[in-house]
Amino acid sequence: MTYLAYSLIGFVAGVLSGMFGIGGGVLIVPALVLLLGFDQHRAQGTSLAVFLVPVGALAAFNYWKKGSVDFAAAGAIAVCLFCGGFFGSKIALALPEQTVRKVFACFLVLVAIQLFFKK
Repeated sequence: MTYLAYSLIGFVAGVLSGMFGIGGGVLIVPALVLLLGFDQHRAQGTSLAVFLVPVGALAAFNYWKKGSVDFAAAGAIAVCLFCGGFFGSKIALALPEQTVRKVFACFLVLVAIQLFFKK
């Protein structure tokens, strides 16, 4: 069940990445914290491991040294992120730019509110 959640996060992140050009900090980190109960360091380290080559390699290495990377989660998310990016780009390119911008802005506000009020 956990790998299904990781895969779903990866796919949704891929779709949104393809649609909006966003990275792990906007979707993967909040999803791991809010939905799967990861602490912030583990979520950040795992998100960086998703983009390990070459984007977050050195930063992920630092998190790994402190035991804050879940490579199983990162692998599942990365595979589905790759596939989801294809579908997200198709959706975004089919929508007017203004619509995409407004949907993205609403998404960011909702994530910010969730993170702000999380205990």
